[in-house]
Amino acid sequence: MIADQLGVLARTPGELIAALADDPRHTVIVVADLESAASAQFLRSLAALSHLRLIVEARTASAAHTVLVDGCAEMDLDDARWRDTERYEEWEASRPASVETQVAVGEAVSAVDLADPVAVCAADPYAVSAAYEAEADDGYGGLRAGWMRAGQSLCRDQPVASRALVLLAALGEGADPRLGPALASLTGNGPWRLDWARVKGDITPPWPGPVGAMALGRGPLEDCVLASDHLGTIRAVRVADASAKGRLAGPAVDVDHLTVLTDGTILLLDSAGRVHVDKRWAASTRSGIQALLDDVPVEKQNLLDWLAEQRGTALASAGENGTHMVVLGDEFGWVRVFGDVPAATALHEGRVTAVAALCLPVDGGQSPPLLYSGGTDGKVRLWSPGREPLTAPVTQRPCPVVALDAAWTAEGAVLAVAWGDGLTEWHRPDNNEQLRFRPGVPVRAVTVAPDGSLVVGMDEAVVRLSARS
Repeated sequence: MIADQLGVLARTPGELIAALADDPRHTVIVVADLESAASAQFLRSLAALSHLRLIVEARTASAAHTVLVDGCAEMDLDDARWRDTERYEEWEASRPASVETQVAVGEAVSAVDLADPVAVCAADPYAVSAAYEAEADDGYGGLRAGWMRAGQSLCRDQPVASRALVLLAALGEGADPRLGPALASLTGNGPWRLDWARVKGDITPPWPGPVGAMALGRGPLEDCVLASDHLGTIRAVRVADASAKGRLAGPAVDVDHLTVLTDGTILLLDSAGRVHVDKRWAASTRSGIQALLDDVPVEKQNLLDWLAEQRGTALASAGENGTHMVVLGDEFGWVRVFGDVPAATALHEGRVTAVAALCLPVDGGQSPPLLYSGGTDGKVRLWSPGREPLTAPVTQRPCPVVALDAAWTAEGAVLAVAWGDGLTEWHRPDNNEQLRFRPGVPVRAVTVAPDGSLVVGMDEAVVRLSARS
């Protein structure tokens, strides 16, 4: 609940403390009617962060009070000087009804069948989380493991169909095979359809590993999504069914961004801002003696040489029919275009965290590219080289943009945005259609497939979703 209200992702107390330790906001957290000693000890750990303040209510001599009283400033509300006599009497009169309500809620929670996916999706999600957490191991066919993996998203106020989709995407292949169809039936009225999900530990097809960066394959790998992990290993996964097509040890580690040129050449941006080139999956555009003597066109080689001298914080590419355009964002909010249409403009306050390039088809060729960019300022901006950027953001939220992708589909343009609080948005700019998905864990990368479906990359899973509309 605290993580959700503060817009961060955390599944455990340790993850929340780590997330808030890196969050510079000065925050006051108020917790009412605390009883658990373990919760009180956790709150004391939060209070150790210098930019947080906590106000906690606990009954005198309760387990929580025993933990909190030592070393914390205390206001004893039993002291008459802090008491409004009239309101105190009103509170005393209301206590019996309050106790009866708590008993009724407890009885309702105990009646939930924790092995029934339909029941847990319809029940109080906080009660289900507490019940699962109290279990020593997973005796529910993988349902508990999936719930604990995506619990923060599942506890949000949402339709049953949305909760079932999140839980379905979190199940691994080791789960009871009856769980998938039961959850899928609950998603029937929802906006999303789950095409596939590969979760850590899956074997057939194998989980491709943690995703740090992702891009749609081109050239020889046009039917694949390419993903790079924190060690720089590049994996090609087929869009259709998530089966593996290839794997390479990458030329860099700590890869933050990945993009693919039209011929299959892979560009990677490491955490230091350097661009690395991998041509092992690239298709040769020449043949015979010419290919032997000069396999790389001069224009492309000049572009790659130029990129080697640049530094950036975000990377994307576009182009058709042998043309190449590479886009770099930097830490000062600038977006720069290299290649056939060189240009640059300042779009963000602070670091650019993601860029995406889209070429729209027009009669007689390609239109000028559309460039989307996102930053730590929580804005997604739109710009086309040679023109002034749009003044108003395409979208904005009070958290940083993590990843972007854009693609042209049979129904028009599609934009995908991943945010720092775990929300993924899918947009059709032409008709303002928008769908959302929260997997309950940090999203590292997003890719839009040619059919408009959305591929979401995370540390422990990769999923593909299609809009039912």
